[in-house]
Amino acid sequence: MQTVWAIYKREFLSYFTTSMGYVILVVFLVLAGFLTIKGRFFEMRQADLRVFFDNLPLLYIFFVPAAGMRLWAEERKAGTIELLFTQPVTVTQAVLGKFAAAWMFLVVAMALTVPLVIAVSWLGNPDPFVILTGYLGALLMGGAYLAVSIFCSALTRSQIVSFVLSIGMIGLLAYTDSPAVLTWLAGIVPPFMIEAMANMSFSGHFESMRRGVLEFRDLTFYGILIAGLIAITCLVVDNRRESC
Repeated sequence: MQTVWAIYKREFLSYFTTSMGYVILVVFLVLAGFLTIKGRFFEMRQADLRVFFDNLPLLYIFFVPAAGMRLWAEERKAGTIELLFTQPVTVTQAVLGKFAAAWMFLVVAMALTVPLVIAVSWLGNPDPFVILTGYLGALLMGGAYLAVSIFCSALTRSQIVSFVLSIGMIGLLAYTDSPAVLTWLAGIVPPFMIEAMANMSFSGHFESMRRGVLEFRDLTFYGILIAGLIAITCLVVDNRRESC
């Protein structure tokens, strides 16, 4: 645990030792606020964060890969991955530490949206439980996005390639239950797989939580998905570190 903590601390602080982390946060917050106000926030005449949570799956498609693209790609490009594994650290500890740091960066980003909560609380009387479940769902969905992003980062030395690959994979997985994506998949995969892939939608499992409904299947989905992708990332890093 001490080793994981050391890696986590190093990676988390690295977001704020350069301007990149601040730029990502500012862009995310500006877009989140703009899309919320520009959307149906005032037209609905209802004090809640429904519009904000509606936009999160799309915002995350760009924000999370930007936060996760460097986690392994930068290590491989700079050659520091070799130095990392000369230390008494296992692949699992390294992956967990990096993932936890990026997830905490996401937590910081979401915490900075609290002024929106204050604003709707001032305008009316929103249901605090709905807001809490919405934020919980947002963090779980963000963790799933991040697990995909860290996996993509482990596949390449280039942060740009990692970013683009993450956007493609996350974009597909986020909206596999949309009619457009299902129609496209119908020409590629067998019919019996369509329903299974629709049930893999990241945004679909977030839908009930943003409405204030906690379901075991949604929590289980995100938990298993994150754990599975972290395990696969460990295998990829372990297989590639010798060739770095």
